[in-house]
Amino acid sequence: MASSLPTHMKAWTYSEYGKSSQVLKLEVSLPVPEVKDDQVLIKVAAVSLNPIDYKRMAAAFKGTDSPLPTIPGYDVAGVVVKVGNQVTKFKFGDEVFGDINEKALDHPKVYGSLAEYTAVEEKLLAHKPQNLSFAEAASLPLAIETAYEGLERARFSAGKSILVLGGAGGVGTHVIQLAKHIYGASKVAATSSTKKLDVLRKLGADLPIDYTKENFDELPEKFDVVYDAVGETERAFKAVKEGGKVVTIVPPGFSTAIFFILTSDGTMLEKLTPYLESGKIKPIIDPKSPFPFSKAVEAFSYLETNRATGKVVIAPIP
Repeated sequence: MASSLPTHMKAWTYSEYGKSSQVLKLEVSLPVPEVKDDQVLIKVAAVSLNPIDYKRMAAAFKGTDSPLPTIPGYDVAGVVVKVGNQVTKFKFGDEVFGDINEKALDHPKVYGSLAEYTAVEEKLLAHKPQNLSFAEAASLPLAIETAYEGLERARFSAGKSILVLGGAGGVGTHVIQLAKHIYGASKVAATSSTKKLDVLRKLGADLPIDYTKENFDELPEKFDVVYDAVGETERAFKAVKEGGKVVTIVPPGFSTAIFFILTSDGTMLEKLTPYLESGKIKPIIDPKSPFPFSKAVEAFSYLETNRATGKVVIAPIP
C-alpha cells in the first residue's frame, strides 16, 4: 500500500532564524520523510501551533536546536499511511494524534508537523478520540500533556485549591479543566483579560480574575498550587500558601519553583482519552481557527499577539 505514497510534499520551512512573518516560506516539493523502525508516517490532517514554535524560530533555543532548514510544528493529528518494522500499536489507516518531539527543546525534529507528511515514533502517539475532529485532536497534545505533567509534579489532588496564571491560553484552559473535573479541586482561580472571563467560567473556574483590573498577588486568599503559564513566577509566590507549590513552564523559571519542560508521551494521551471521549475535558480552539494551510504565516502572526483563546489550529492540510 505504501508504494502509492508520493515521494514529495508541501511544507512550511525556515532556513534562517527570525520573525515568522519574515522567515517562514512554503516549499512545494520536499522529500517525504523516511520512516525508521520505531516510527509511523502520518498523512497530516491538522496541526496546532504553540509559542515554542515561534520562539524556536526566533532562535530562543539555538544552543540545543536542530540544524536549519527546518519544518516547524510539534502537534499533529492525521492518518497512519506507513509503519516501521517494529511498530505494534498502530496500523495503516489508524487515526492518531500526538506531540512529535519527545524532548521539547533537545534537538526537535528537522521535519516538524507543518507539512503534508511527518514521521513520528509510535510511543509519542495515541489513537485519536473518536468524538473529536482532526482539528480538535491536533489542538491537544502539547498543551494537555504540559497541563497534566505540571499538576502531577505539583502533586495536585482532590480538595486542594489552585490559581492558574494565563487561564485562557493553550495550557491554562487544560489546567483549569483537569484540576476541576478530573482531580477534584476545592477551588480553581484563574487569570485572563476582561473579554475572556466568561471562557474561564465555562471551563470550571470558580474565581475568574481580570488581570487588567486586579493583582492576583494581592488577593487575601492564598492557594495550595499556583500554575504559572505566563512567566510571572516571582509574583506567583505571593499567592501561594505556606508549604504550597508553584509550578512554571516559562524559562528560566525561578529557583524555588517547580520548573519543567515537557517530555512528550503517547501513554499520557491514552490516559486522558476517556475524559476527552466523555466530554469532561474539551478541546478549546480559538474562534479565528482553523486557518487554512496557505495562511500559516497569518496563523503565526495571530498566535504571536498573545491574544488567542485556547489553541490556534491549521487545517485541513492539503
